Amino acid sequence: MTPAAGTLREGLRLGATTFTVLPVRPAAVSRDAARVAMATAALYGALVGAGAAALALALRATGAPDLLTAVAAVGLTALGTRGLHLDGLADTVDALGAYRDRARALAIMKSPEVGPFGMTAIVFALLVPVAAVASVLGRPWWAVLCTLVAGYAAGRAAVTWSCRTGVPAARPEGLGALVAGLVPVPAAAAATVAVAAVGLAAVPHRVWQGPVAVLAGVAAGTLVTWHVTRRFGGVTGDTLGACVEVATAVTLAGLAW
Repeated sequence: MTPAAGTLREGLRLGATTFTVLPVRPAAVSRDAARVAMATAALYGALVGAGAAALALALRATGAPDLLTAVAAVGLTALGTRGLHLDGLADTVDALGAYRDRARALAIMKSPEVGPFGMTAIVFALLVPVAAVASVLGRPWWAVLCTLVAGYAAGRAAVTWSCRTGVPAARPEGLGALVAGLVPVPAAAAATVAVAAVGLAAVPHRVWQGPVAVLAGVAAGTLVTWHVTRRFGGVTGDTLGACVEVATAVTLAGLAW
């Protein structure tokens, strides 16, 4: 096996263990493998969204109420990622809401406790996707599939942008230090275009709405990264989780509008 092929394999494994609960062997962690993992992050979001769509369509076929179906589908996405991104969102919002200096805010973010700001953020991060999924279940099956695939892939594409060249890490250690500044901008742009293409089929009779929703979601996640970089000096694993949740919620809301 060539070094490039080995790096690709390790990077895909690292992405799978970072973004999903797929039962794969842990990858050898390196900056090169992390670059592959972050550049292909949207792929894992697509897998999570496809799994949620399969459950939602199966429950719809049994006549289950739309709201219960949506709760089950969104719950599956949380289980499929071990709730790591929700935890990151809560920690990030708690740190931002504390209005402390950079060192103290980073300490709050690292604390295992979840404060009221974080709990509120988690509630919204779950309610928005539930409402969005419930509202699209009347669409054709392929539109439901593309909505969920595009929504959850967009959340991870936002992470790809958040790990682009030039974005620093807030700490010298941790996930942020491993992945910050790794992904070339053309790779992030290509991932976004691919997700936007899936969005073309998400909203019947308004093909433009899907790509617009994807771009809005990715932009929202990138805005989160800009803000935390200004506030904390860079990204951390927690802020990347916040980026995922914000981008996913905005994209799904746009797809369901």
